[in-house]
Amino acid sequence: MKSVPYWLDTAPPFEGGATGSIGGRVDAAVIGGGLTGLSAAVGLARNGADVVLFEKDRVGFSASGRNGGMCTPGMVMDFPNAVERFGATRAREMYLSYNAAIDLVERLIVEEEIDCDFARTGKLTLASKPKHYDRLARRQETLARFVDYETILVPKSEIRSEVGSDSFHGGLVDTLGAGFHVGKFVRGLARVAHGLGVCIHEGTPVTKLRRTRGHEHEITTPKGSLRADKVLLATGSTTGAQFGWFRRRIVPVGSFIIVTEPLSRSAVDDILPTRRMASDSLNICHYFRITPDDRLLFGGRARFAMSNAASDLKSGRILERDMVSMLPQLRGTRIDYCWGGLVDMTVDRLPRAGVREGLFYAMGFSGHGTQMSTFMGARMVEVMDGNGDANTWRNTSWNAVPGHFGPPWFLPLVGMYYRVKDIVD
Repeated sequence: MKSVPYWLDTAPPFEGGATGSIGGRVDAAVIGGGLTGLSAAVGLARNGADVVLFEKDRVGFSASGRNGGMCTPGMVMDFPNAVERFGATRAREMYLSYNAAIDLVERLIVEEEIDCDFARTGKLTLASKPKHYDRLARRQETLARFVDYETILVPKSEIRSEVGSDSFHGGLVDTLGAGFHVGKFVRGLARVAHGLGVCIHEGTPVTKLRRTRGHEHEITTPKGSLRADKVLLATGSTTGAQFGWFRRRIVPVGSFIIVTEPLSRSAVDDILPTRRMASDSLNICHYFRITPDDRLLFGGRARFAMSNAASDLKSGRILERDMVSMLPQLRGTRIDYCWGGLVDMTVDRLPRAGVREGLFYAMGFSGHGTQMSTFMGARMVEVMDGNGDANTWRNTSWNAVPGHFGPPWFLPLVGMYYRVKDIVD
């Protein structure tokens, strides 16, 4: 069993990293080599800017290469709650932005000729309890009313047409959901950026950032310093102590994934005959899908803990147990991959983007970042060019998490709360 992400292990490596010292001046600098940063770098370079990108590890090493490879329609926050908080018009804009993000991912893949197994097979949300099916029905009604948006309700009597399990009480299908090989995508974006002249410095953390005037900053790294007319911070859950204002507002939460050995075509047809991206409706939810080479990817919180070698292994055992409970036909199936990563959560699970004290930023994608991070990277190019209305999350307040200054000491308490909530609900 490998402890590296399946996506990164099975994608062609990126070999365009810059070498040598750093100095001089550039039009724009991007901090973070994930989907947000690479998408922004491509857009900035296409606009004619001289761009440099700093990544403390390898491109796609963090959340962008450690997720489920699922482009999930709709916002993480429950839509009726969004209507109550922001009003119907703004909530509709937010909701549809997730679908526009999937469109952008697909367009990028086609226009930049990135081979990454993109397929729009749809998203399946499964009701883990009878009352959860009622909630899905209310969600369908609300979306039809406020967004004029079509979804398909699947009753329990027909759920076997979608998933090979008797654990669920129905489901809701959004046909606009998609899946892809996210490792091939993120490294493909890096190759596109490199081809456009973006100077990508891997293994190069930003140790200091000093505002000189307006949007201009001096950036210090172990390889040297440079000045950039504009800087985009795109680090998410890996935001370091040098960016304390953002760190206090992002809660890094561990998410863990296992991937099975390749399955027979008959087994795949039984488990997910429609090949949709699937998740259950629990607070501590599971998500699963079929990979391009017919494995089952099965992920979830498992434990409210940070990711490290020991934690990933413990979480993988929990996920394997849950997978077999949900899909008993997989008992005895070999697990080939097990890994963990960090999700950059905000308290209300909405992204944040904008400019603070001359520094542009986009982060807090809260588990739906595969497409939204790519989308906001592109949108921040427009924002950096003066179009503030391009920012879907403009004017959204963002308070610090009380008592949060470093590692999230409160995660076990949060996990206990949600476990009790799932039992009581």
